[in-house]
Amino acid sequence: MSWRKDQSRDRFFRRAKAEGYRARSAYKLIEIADQHRVLRPGQVVLDLGAAPGSWSQVALERVSPGGRVVAVDLQPMARLAGLATIVGDVREASTRAAIRAALAGPADVVLSDVAPAATGILVVDQARAIELATGALEIAREVLRPGGAFVVKVFRGEDFDRFLSEVRRAFARVNVAIPEATRAESREAYVVARGRRSQTRPDGG
Repeated sequence: MSWRKDQSRDRFFRRAKAEGYRARSAYKLIEIADQHRVLRPGQVVLDLGAAPGSWSQVALERVSPGGRVVAVDLQPMARLAGLATIVGDVREASTRAAIRAALAGPADVVLSDVAPAATGILVVDQARAIELATGALEIAREVLRPGGAFVVKVFRGEDFDRFLSEVRRAFARVNVAIPEATRAESREAYVVARGRRSQTRPDGG
């Protein structure tokens, strides 16, 4: 199949295989973490939509020693040493309760590399991606400590500016990153938000 040939020629795919990462997306987070300093030793990290686990791998490396990573996904994930995993839908109260219990306090960083199942209809896919990103932002508002950081994948399109404005209301510093490992044909970008405002709530209070 042509996509398999393209994948095998992809230098980030080959590098991930060689360096033991579960997906090429690891290098997106590595670049973001290096440029924006969002992962440091001792931090508590929540990784949303974590499967297959490449971002959790990077997070575990960066927060050691002394840090913790909690990974959440709809699908079970192959085990990673030192990783706490939750299988569930973050829109459900039971999953959110499990997240709070696993964190055992405020998180320093919330990560979300979630993408919707592609329909091939650009407008639909962009809308679904923004919906997922908005859900991740809601969770970040719930669990992040004041001053904490949030990294979320979005797709540039009709609702992108509105979402960016919402993030800016919740965080003091917001950047948009397009890591080198992003495929040239992709419309994805990452919103990197730091300095969670202490008084910001989903209801604006």
